[in-house]
Amino acid sequence: ALAATMAGQAPAGSQSTAGDPPSPPRAYAAPANLKVLPKDTTGQQVHDLMEEWERSLGIDCNSCHAEDLDNLGPDGRPRLNFADDSKPMKAVARTMYTMTEEINRSYLAKIDSSGAPVTCGTCHRGHLGPEPFVTPPEKPAQPQTPPPDAERPQPQ
Repeated sequence: ALAATMAGQAPAGSQSTAGDPPSPPRAYAAPANLKVLPKDTTGQQVHDLMEEWERSLGIDCNSCHAEDLDNLGPDGRPRLNFADDSKPMKAVARTMYTMTEEINRSYLAKIDSSGAPVTCGTCHRGHLGPEPFVTPPEKPAQPQTPPPDAERPQPQ
């Protein structure tokens, strides 16, 4: 399920500019407090998934993750406490992830050639609140071509 959600992700790694040696890939700590993702999900997999959700929802990490005021980064700003559950948006994210996994597992998996899995981006398309679908107006009826003379009813 996680593999289907993460399908299409570019391979992890860093890019360098011309002439610069590539920097070593960043190591991500093992995740803590996983409640809906599989317990064996690696730090890299969680990071990649969170980046996908950011793009799909048009949000930043701090939308779901609380700042740890006692843990400052090199820039003097608080780092995020990814295990903290104090932000309501994190519970919403877990619910929505569970919903998409249920749709993929219980419905789409039963349809041959159903195509790509449902993801956050399927509905949100880069916006936190998905825009409602508006049915396009009906096209005016096209005049029908009369049948050839042989098929026209004859007056009686």
